[in-house]
Amino acid sequence: MEQRATKRELQENFKLSGLSVAQAAADLQTTPDYLQQVLDLNVRHIEDPWIVRNYLNQVLRQQHHTPINYSRLTGSSANYWFLNQNRVNRGQLN
Repeated sequence: MEQRATKRELQENFKLSGLSVAQAAADLQTTPDYLQQVLDLNVRHIEDPWIVRNYLNQVLRQQHHTPINYSRLTGSSANYWFLNQNRVNRGQLN
């Protein structure tokens, strides 16, 4: 249930952003295929959903939209000891 909720939340915020997969992938320095995999929670790195979450939150706030709340990707990723903060802070999926 948690994975389904997180997947839905990421996809809803992505849709709200109005971005194309190609544009967001370019911004995140990855391929459209891999970005779609992250949106589907089929990831190589546990940090990747956090990177996409942070990116979407930033884009939505710049567009004066309020991101849909996340049920599991909450607070700061720095509060989760098992996440590589350097990777999260870099903000790239490559």
